[in-house]
Amino acid sequence: MADFEMKEGAQNDIDNEFFGVAAPDDAKNTIKRLWKSVNDQHKRLGIVLVSVVFYTFLSVVAPLYSAYIVDLMWGKIKEAFANDMLFSITWVDGGSDIFFLLLIYLLTGFFYFLQSFLMASFAENLSFRLRNEISSKLNRLPLSYFDRNKPGAILSRMTNDLDKMSEAFQTGILKLFTTLGMIIGSLVMMFRFNILLTVVFLLFMAISLLVTRAVSAKTLKSALKRQECVSEVTAMVEENFSGRMIIKAFNQEENSSRRMHKATEDLAEASQKADFMINAINPGIRFINRLGQIAIAVLGGNMLLNGTMSIGVFQAFFQYVNQSAEPLTELAFMVNSMQSSLASLERVYSLLDEEEISSGPVSPETIERAEGYVDFSHVRFGYTPEKTLMQDVSFSAKPGEKIAIVGSTGAGKTTLINLLMRFYELNSGQILLDGKDIQTLTHANLRKNFGMVLQDTWLFEGTIAENIAYGKPDATREEIVAAAKAARVDFFVRTMPHGYDTVLSNDGENLSIGQRQLLTIARVFLCNPAVLILDEATSSVDTRTEIEIGKAMGKLMKKRTSFVIAHRLSTIVDADLILLMQNGNIIEQGSHSTLLQAGGAYAELYNSQFA
Repeated sequence: MADFEMKEGAQNDIDNEFFGVAAPDDAKNTIKRLWKSVNDQHKRLGIVLVSVVFYTFLSVVAPLYSAYIVDLMWGKIKEAFANDMLFSITWVDGGSDIFFLLLIYLLTGFFYFLQSFLMASFAENLSFRLRNEISSKLNRLPLSYFDRNKPGAILSRMTNDLDKMSEAFQTGILKLFTTLGMIIGSLVMMFRFNILLTVVFLLFMAISLLVTRAVSAKTLKSALKRQECVSEVTAMVEENFSGRMIIKAFNQEENSSRRMHKATEDLAEASQKADFMINAINPGIRFINRLGQIAIAVLGGNMLLNGTMSIGVFQAFFQYVNQSAEPLTELAFMVNSMQSSLASLERVYSLLDEEEISSGPVSPETIERAEGYVDFSHVRFGYTPEKTLMQDVSFSAKPGEKIAIVGSTGAGKTTLINLLMRFYELNSGQILLDGKDIQTLTHANLRKNFGMVLQDTWLFEGTIAENIAYGKPDATREEIVAAAKAARVDFFVRTMPHGYDTVLSNDGENLSIGQRQLLTIARVFLCNPAVLILDEATSSVDTRTEIEIGKAMGKLMKKRTSFVIAHRLSTIVDADLILLMQNGNIIEQGSHSTLLQAGGAYAELYNSQFA
């Protein structure tokens, strides 16, 4: 009987069985959709299928033909020995038969190579296509989708699920088909040769499968414990890395190190137990296999001595044992692997089926450069259908006006801006830009007229110049420097090792929070938008820098409509219109002096900041 070799792929399959293999909800429809997804690969798959059939057939025929050759050679050896002649092989007398067997083995290898090569490129092409489809899909999904799903779950669709699918289709399908064919063909030939030896073989294989199942069941608890420990260590590493400054500030290095050592010790202990149980399968199955080999060898040897079995059949029978023993033990793992890959593919398709943002009007209107008229008319909106946030929001802004949006955290300030940028669609009402409903514009045309500076800075890996020119990639170096000077960022950029060519990484962690904020402001200066949106744009800079940026912003906002979200009311006393929001609705609106005279909620909020 073949040794049960614990290969890397088989090890992963065992782990999958221990941890519970995800099964697809609708495997039939997933397979149908996969077939449609690869409609240009059908010819390739047909060649693979034919190759699998020939490979399996030749693999089953080879031992049978080898039995004939061995018996032929053994007969000629005995004849030469009896006649006291020198044993020799000629082309006519055995040589052609050996050559034909060699051709069988060469063809078997050729068909194996052919199917492996075609399936490898098939799996990679499918994975490449699905990655591109997901990448394009993510750009068409509404923000509400990202609100509902964690980033890690979305990334897992593009990485883990596609990798698992690719690996399974690259080797799993071939192994499953060839395994089934090999097992059926080998067992048929084994029964044809000798029923008793085949029954003995099946008996020991049944014992092997039962032992494997029993050990797997007992290992489940240890394996799950190891996974829990891995998750705990991973989370602790991320926590310690992200909060390294807080840990140092409160002198918690020793406590943090102690907790980490405890977690790693628990992981080591759990891994030791799980690995021991998993690896115990290998010697256990090998021991059972050896017993089976001994039993078959004793019975087969007795048949050889009795003359009821030829030496060629004896060696051919052992070849069939080798061809079917390991596939039988791994068949359950292969089925689990295919189930898991179909479940992964099903999750990928579910992402591709998500509802997209509207493609826009059939005949969209166009605004080349907005004058700055903005009107909210009876806007009603909720992030979920059952819960409405904005009931009836209406206000108007004229070109060049500064609109300040104030209110407590969660009042709906950012939501109002998101609706203006059409990141979310309205439930009812209208938002007009220069008298045109923004839903009659394409997303690209609408957002081309806006420039945003958010409180949370975002810098990508690249040079400082590339980060500033993010909204205008074709900008010249002179334009980039001019925008940096306007944003009061040029001085510190020139102190960097390579100036504007300094490469930023990890979201610009080598810069201070204020410097990062200045770079995002410089982006807006460079784009020179018609309408500005400033969400606490100066919240992370010092007072002197805030004053300098305020001067530059004042110049930039001149003759431009601007929306400013602010918590410090002292920064928006010069606003033309102040909107005080509460629970998603505007409860007061007017100029600073008008609202103070009214003595309402705004006056109370303003006085509380300067009490």
